[in-house]
Amino acid sequence: MVYLFEIEAYKERGQVMRTIGLLTIIGIIICGQAAGQTQDSYEYTSEFIWGVNKNSSSGIIGGFVFKKSRKLNDYMFETYGLEIMNVRHPQEVRKTSASGSFFIFGKSNYLYAFRLQYGRDFLLFQKAPQQGVEIKAVFAAGPTIGVVAPYYIERRVDGQGLVTVKEPYDPNNPKHRYVDIVRNGGIFYGIGESKLQFGGNLKAALNFETGVLKSQVTGFEVGFLLDSYFKEVVMVPTAPKNYSVYPTIFLSIFYGTRK
Repeated sequence: MVYLFEIEAYKERGQVMRTIGLLTIIGIIICGQAAGQTQDSYEYTSEFIWGVNKNSSSGIIGGFVFKKSRKLNDYMFETYGLEIMNVRHPQEVRKTSASGSFFIFGKSNYLYAFRLQYGRDFLLFQKAPQQGVEIKAVFAAGPTIGVVAPYYIERRVDGQGLVTVKEPYDPNNPKHRYVDIVRNGGIFYGIGESKLQFGGNLKAALNFETGVLKSQVTGFEVGFLLDSYFKEVVMVPTAPKNYSVYPTIFLSIFYGTRK
């Protein structure tokens, strides 16, 4: 069982790493070509961006990001950020149920991370009014509030034909056999039964901003983030180990306004 967890985790994480790496290389090539076209720069004092995130500890979409920036001088910005993420255990194994749907084998809890961040963006290359790219080095840190919600499955009731019931998944419960599981209960099902765990986060990244209008911005951010909680977060009790520290690489695609 230990080998099954490790093999599936390495395969999926490898696919995520390759996807993020490929998108990053493409973005850097495009940005490098655009940077050579930079002409007269323009000034702005504040910026607000929002977007979606993909990272090595998430599914297809990791979550959502929001950031407010304020200019301190020509090369430095003060930033306030919020990230809302669905964090997965690194050794989760996705199984197809007897009904053809899916569930996570052995999973008992979701972890939703609410990251508050304060930091600095350092301007490396400034964008021209209607072309080129603006590149910043990003550093931020702050507290993390972890919302630990029970993982529900929907299963057939013994002797009741097509009758089903939703309840927290317990891999040690004899009623939660593979053949009786129909599907998972839904990503937000059981959120009212959540418990909180506290910790902190640290982020370092490169931010690539483009756009043809002075008041609008699009781009992406790629980098490394570390989440650390004060105690272990038990998401998959059947896994060889659960963790209190979650390092990830990420790619965020965003849109925003500046003035």
